[in-house]
Amino acid sequence: MTRVFTAMLGTETNTFSWLPTGEKLFEETGVFRNANYGDKIPGFASPLVVWQRMAQARKWEIVESLCTFATPAGKTVKAVYEGFRDEILADLKAAMPVEAVLLNLHGAMVAEGYDDAEGDLLKRVRKLVGAKVPIGVELDLHGNVGDQKLDNVDIMVLYKEYPHIDMAERAAEVFNLIADKLEGKTKPVMAWFDCRTVGLFHTTRQPMRGFVDKCSALEGKDGILSVSVIHGFPWADVAEMGSKLLVIADGDKQKAQFLAEKLGREFFEMREETQPNYTSLDDAIVRLSKHKQAKPIVIADVSDNAGGGATSDSTFILEAMLNKGIKSAAIGMFWDPMAVRVALEVGEGAEVDIRIGGKFGPASGNPLDLRAKVTAVRRDVYYTMGNIVQTQTALGDMAVFEVDGISIVCNTIRKQCRSLQCFTNVGIDPSKVKVVVVKSMQHFYDNFAPIAADILYVPTPGAVAPNLTEMTFLKASKHQWPFIQDPFASEPALPVSQAAIERLPSYK
Repeated sequence: MTRVFTAMLGTETNTFSWLPTGEKLFEETGVFRNANYGDKIPGFASPLVVWQRMAQARKWEIVESLCTFATPAGKTVKAVYEGFRDEILADLKAAMPVEAVLLNLHGAMVAEGYDDAEGDLLKRVRKLVGAKVPIGVELDLHGNVGDQKLDNVDIMVLYKEYPHIDMAERAAEVFNLIADKLEGKTKPVMAWFDCRTVGLFHTTRQPMRGFVDKCSALEGKDGILSVSVIHGFPWADVAEMGSKLLVIADGDKQKAQFLAEKLGREFFEMREETQPNYTSLDDAIVRLSKHKQAKPIVIADVSDNAGGGATSDSTFILEAMLNKGIKSAAIGMFWDPMAVRVALEVGEGAEVDIRIGGKFGPASGNPLDLRAKVTAVRRDVYYTMGNIVQTQTALGDMAVFEVDGISIVCNTIRKQCRSLQCFTNVGIDPSKVKVVVVKSMQHFYDNFAPIAADILYVPTPGAVAPNLTEMTFLKASKHQWPFIQDPFASEPALPVSQAAIERLPSYK
């Protein structure tokens, strides 16, 4: 029987965040062993669940090791990373011999002493299983990928979508590519191109939408097995930071390299068009003051996104709305365990003097001392997502404070606001208010776009503020756009020979 080893270890490390990533943060997000998820499968486990199901269909044996993830924050504590890493390696050693290894990682995990923590893990896995056992990896498209990761895997596939709605589909892609290799149907080889571009690339709008569709259309034709756009994670000051284009071809490294560079240069040419359109806080408040439509304006509080390592407690937008007298609004979620505790003590309907937000320093804004009515309290709240694998994300206990027509949603487990359920679970219908503020960068989009009259991306101070050129990078290369306008200016253009084009007749 074919035996496959699987594991998951990851977090998205914001090296500019002052929140350490320790054992408690992993435990709060979820630590599972031997697939002991119970009836609540966490989102980060969905690839392992897909691999389990696909293996069962083939009557393969799966040996599942550790599965854990931490909500993004600062560097992972060294002892915590090494402990999890060594646990996976010990389980792998005990499971051997195995025919393949499948790992669900993030790609932007930094630990104390390990700028490329996942690369370190992969190098050790490769040393343990040897050169002949194929290793397949699924990564978040916000991974920072360099030689150490690529040199130690046979298959690497990244999410195609931002927001990340295709984790299960990409897991199936990894499994099928590894299965085809094991069965001798293909001989996958990888090549990549450094796009020398730093930024954010929403796949929900053009031209990024069309580019992703174009890359997907190339797969399964002319010997091209997989194409991944590596967006990179710009809030990690590491040498690998930046975007890349990765191609897997069937036995033809030259073909893979040609296509990676061709697509990578196209991606670079779109660099300015693909960036989000940001609205200043002042301009956003003016828009809210004039808003008359039945559908709400949705504001993304992008700089305070817990999904990128922020504290999710900044008050800049809330304070501006209160000062301007904005009514019929809901904002969430503030990570404020103390405020929630007070609400649980006094109960629904009570009026309290409460301090909300602003607890982690200047980037969190001013703490707001408010007279508020507690309109809802809930314990042990989750939101549900996913189709292929239905997953549940814990939000902890929740409370809603109403102040001057604004409902302020607070919770005890730091998470970004990516689901309507972050409001509906506490009795708020976000489609019925004039303004909805979500502490999220882009993952909210799939849920909130259908109810929105408009979406405004509003930057404020914070750990994931998008003003990248104002950040201090010491390790990441600044020979990238937007730090310089054209990092390819002194290099010759891509040589496109007729023979190379003929290798890819489906390429348009």
